[in-house]
Order: sequence, then C-alpha cells, then structure tokens
Amino acid sequence: MSERRERVLDAIQQAAEPVGVAEIADHLGVHPNTARFHLEALVGDGIVERVPDTPSGPGRPRVGYRARPGLARGGARRYRVLAEILLSHLSVTSDDPAAAATAAGRTWGAHLVPRPAPFHEITRDEAVDRLTAMLDDLDFAPEPVADKHGPPDRVRLRHCPFLELAEPHRDLVCPLHLGLMQGALTELRAPVMVTALEPFAETTACLAHLTPSPDH
Repeated sequence: MSERRERVLDAIQQAAEPVGVAEIADHLGVHPNTARFHLEALVGDGIVERVPDTPSGPGRPRVGYRARPGLARGGARRYRVLAEILLSHLSVTSDDPAAAATAAGRTWGAHLVPRPAPFHEITRDEAVDRLTAMLDDLDFAPEPVADKHGPPDRVRLRHCPFLELAEPHRDLVCPLHLGLMQGALTELRAPVMVTALEPFAETTACLAHLTPSPDH
C-alpha cells in the first residue's frame, strides 16, 4: 500500500464518523479527484466501505467512507493459524478425529461439486470430469490416470493446497481430502467411488483410487 493511501486509511480509522472526499482532500492537500481515487481503491480492496448520509435537502446525499468493521491496516489475514487451531482442537476433542474430518469433507464435497441437470443420470466419465473440476478449483492440480485404454482408475493429485497443514496434521487433512472426493461422487450418484487416498504415493503426488460403485 502506498504512503499516500496509508494516510487516507489513517484519517478514516481515526475519524469518529464517516469522512467525505472533501475532508480527505483537505487532509492530504490534494485535488478531490485524487482523494476519490484513493478512497475507491480502498473500497475495491475491501478495506473501506461507502456510507451514504441521510439526505438533508435537495440533491444527491453526500457519501462518506469508513473502515470496514474488523479490518486493520493492510487487511492481513491469518487463516493458517485459524486452521491450526481448529485442527488441533479437533484432534483432542473428538473420539475419532479422522472420521470426523472425513465426514466434514464429505459434507463439503457434496456442496462444492458441479451438479448435473435434474433427471440426468451421470456416467462414469462425467463423474470423473466433475470430480476433477472440483479438485482443480481447489488447486489440487488433479490428473485422471488410466491403465492402457481403460477408464480412469486413479486421480493423481499433483499439488496439495494445504501442504503446510498436511505435514503436521496428515491424520486429519488427508481424511478430509478423501471425504471431499467421496462426498462429491455420492452427491452425483456416480457409478464410481473413491475407496482410498494414498498420501505421496508418488514422489510428487498423492493418488486417489477409483472403483465401480456397488450400487451401479
């Protein structure tokens, strides 16, 4: 963040009420258009929000700017620390942490997978395509793998988007990943299922194993 934009944010955070473009322009000693540019940039970054004043007469009401609640300078996030806290808590409070992680993954897999149209019976290839699309959206860099000319019987996961968490919490993160895939295919009522996930079965990848569903 530039020094001038930091000064804009400082002025907004220190003000008791939402501030307007003219106030920021006076504070910085710049043209109102310059002040508006920095204010709108902060809005675009999600750090500041617009607040229209109550109309006091004819004409458009003045727009004020205030810092979004809960956001500090720069919008720094510590999601990894939050994940560490939640995983550590799960590991000591659940009777079966791995099963709880798998169950959570199944619920989210069912929520995240691209669904087919109503009354459409999905094929194995379509199911693998939709599973792969979900995993790709989550940055797993998935690659379906088949022996010779048969259908894919594995999905190679070439990137772990949660690697820093998977290393100290493999007993939870890997079951959660397995649950994501299982929940997705169950939601699709697919003729294929994920039976196992081998962490780093290959030097640079994990392998998810696919087998025909017994219900099809």
